[in-house]
Amino acid sequence: MTSFSWINHQESPIRLRNFLRQHGISRTLLKQIKFDGGQIVVNGESQKVNYMLSDQDSVEITLPPEPANDVIQISDKEISIIYEDEHFLVVDKPPHVACLPSHLYKNDTIANRVKGYFIRQGYSNQKIHIVNRLDMDTSGIIIFAKHHFAHSLLDLQMQHHEIIKKYVAIVEGKINHQHVDICLPIGRQEGSFIKRDIVDGGKPSWTEFWVDKSSEKLTLVKIKLHSGRTHQIRVHFKAINHPLIGDWLYNPDNKLMDRQALHCYEMQFYNPFSQKEILCQSQIPNDMQQIIKRF
Repeated sequence: MTSFSWINHQESPIRLRNFLRQHGISRTLLKQIKFDGGQIVVNGESQKVNYMLSDQDSVEITLPPEPANDVIQISDKEISIIYEDEHFLVVDKPPHVACLPSHLYKNDTIANRVKGYFIRQGYSNQKIHIVNRLDMDTSGIIIFAKHHFAHSLLDLQMQHHEIIKKYVAIVEGKINHQHVDICLPIGRQEGSFIKRDIVDGGKPSWTEFWVDKSSEKLTLVKIKLHSGRTHQIRVHFKAINHPLIGDWLYNPDNKLMDRQALHCYEMQFYNPFSQKEILCQSQIPNDMQQIIKRF
């Protein structure tokens, strides 16, 4: 099982639960440690979370085992691994593959494939913790955490917009400005469960992009997301009259590709266990490369 330890350097007494919260242990994880087979030890002795810590006390937690979730079936299809350590797995998701199972896509999502990989590798923790998601037809980088604690820490980074996400897209028309910020609020389109739109009272959304290459009819853009709304890039580029090519939902008349031309090519996050920044990169897939060659 996976264990973590710290030394308390606070001179004033502090409750064990508050100390653990300061180190990123969520209330949910504390409950799992308490009830599902984990352990909390102070100076070599098991303690409850209301225990008062003193300066220089040694604290160790052991995470409970995380068996596989039967809801997610096993897929034996291979995954393309960009980065892996004992806490995180970063994979390159191909287009036309969903991230998580649904009633439409049950057995061959990227989560099914990662579960199959975990089982083939014989990992003790086999529960799937997906940190970020991409639309089914968007390709690129997906981060998985290998245990609940790692997931909680990266989820905090996501909430604070500390994970840097960069995309490349091909859009209709020629964009003459080299650098643009799109700050338009996004909400659900009235009468639709799927589509999003620019709406008054929508969630604040910020997309920053740079023109990389252009022709008279198409523009290749590199994008940095500063917020993470559903369909944000697709909605924002439609709003400035440069929708993504191949986007069946927001640009249905464009048939240059059989999916939206959108790829997550770079992601950077902080690994709190190794205390290092992790930079992950992915090559632009072939279907987009073929269009780019026409510029």
